[in-house]
Amino acid sequence: MRISVDNASGVAPFEQVRSAIAEQINSGELPVGTKLPTVRALAAELGIAANTAAKAYRELEQAGLLETRGRAGTFVSDAGDQAAARAAEAAATYAQITHALGISRDQALAIVKAALKA
Repeated sequence: MRISVDNASGVAPFEQVRSAIAEQINSGELPVGTKLPTVRALAAELGIAANTAAKAYRELEQAGLLETRGRAGTFVSDAGDQAAARAAEAAATYAQITHALGISRDQALAIVKAALKA
């Protein structure tokens, strides 16, 4: 797992960690079943507070990308495989709705880009 935190960035450290892990899960770099470091180990490795690492893990677990198995640790969930499929379904639905509303392709993409920045 490769993660770095840029303290000079305007993006919160927990979000940098969360997005880096999510990207690696969605790309397959972190396959289903991969055990992640403990919150404390990750925090120490990245030089961040344990609560910051815990918040990133918690949000990834709520999104279904990670699962915690008690004392066994935190693992990439098999739901991570389904994330891309769910996103594709949502995109198809969005495309249908914007088309029905008469919104141009360029406008629809601009709306998505704005939403992703939020």
